[in-house]
Amino acid sequence: MTEQQHIETPTSPEAPPLPDASPVVPVVPEAPVVPKDRRVLRAVLRWTAAVAAFAVVGTGTAYGISQLRRTDVPGLATASDGRWDYPALSAAPLPAGSPGPFADRNKAGAHYADLRALVLPAPKSATEDKSLRGRDGWLPTDRFLAEYADGAERAELRQKLVDSGLRHVTARGWTTRDGTHTRVYLLQFGTAAVIDALFDKGLAPYGAPTYRLVGTDASDASVSDDGFAPEALVQNVNRTAYVEKKPYGAEQVRQAYLAAGDVLALIVQSRKGAARAVPFQQTVLLQSQLLG
Repeated sequence: MTEQQHIETPTSPEAPPLPDASPVVPVVPEAPVVPKDRRVLRAVLRWTAAVAAFAVVGTGTAYGISQLRRTDVPGLATASDGRWDYPALSAAPLPAGSPGPFADRNKAGAHYADLRALVLPAPKSATEDKSLRGRDGWLPTDRFLAEYADGAERAELRQKLVDSGLRHVTARGWTTRDGTHTRVYLLQFGTAAVIDALFDKGLAPYGAPTYRLVGTDASDASVSDDGFAPEALVQNVNRTAYVEKKPYGAEQVRQAYLAAGDVLALIVQSRKGAARAVPFQQTVLLQSQLLG
């Protein structure tokens, strides 16, 4: 996502969804013929790059999201690439007069939009994980910590969150028809500097995660997921992703940490047999765009 367009973010209590109409795609020279054996994943990542080009829109303090229809992109008219059918996404409304998280005048990198409006919705036909609803959309910290397998590590991480001034946790979870279980957690702190410090303290280093998740069989079971294309980065959002390496148990686990201003996100996907790369990357990308 090297290029992003912007439209003005609404400041009313309810932001209308972006139009369903397909964006106007500029005329470009005819692309050269590519080999037929090129992996499907490359096609998907080209699709995500196209999404990013039209998705996050705003000026200075504004940010929002849109999506292209599958049939708007040549070569992607079928569902065989494994992408999920997410609903149309719209910008979260900002309180009147409030800047976006990466505006020059927002030195704290604060998301003034309701954190609950920034969590990615479930794709169509998915079954909601009601245990992540919380009370009025706010989740107890211990429910988030339940994702971690080791009791001592949970206690250590809990203390880090307390020391860092954790303010809110919100989440959403779902299971799709192929058996993939997704959990998305957003944690909000006082400033972006706090998030930077958490990453600097080794919460999500390159190579392997510091804290082991439930479902991973050993402390060194997960390694960096290098399957994302460079174009899949979202401006102002730092990402560290991991995938459980073979041999793993009954399920494979994929996870990603995102740092965006004053918000830390954890995205987890697990599936019996193997957790598929395409929907994981799609989910991480869309959540990154909502935060960026």
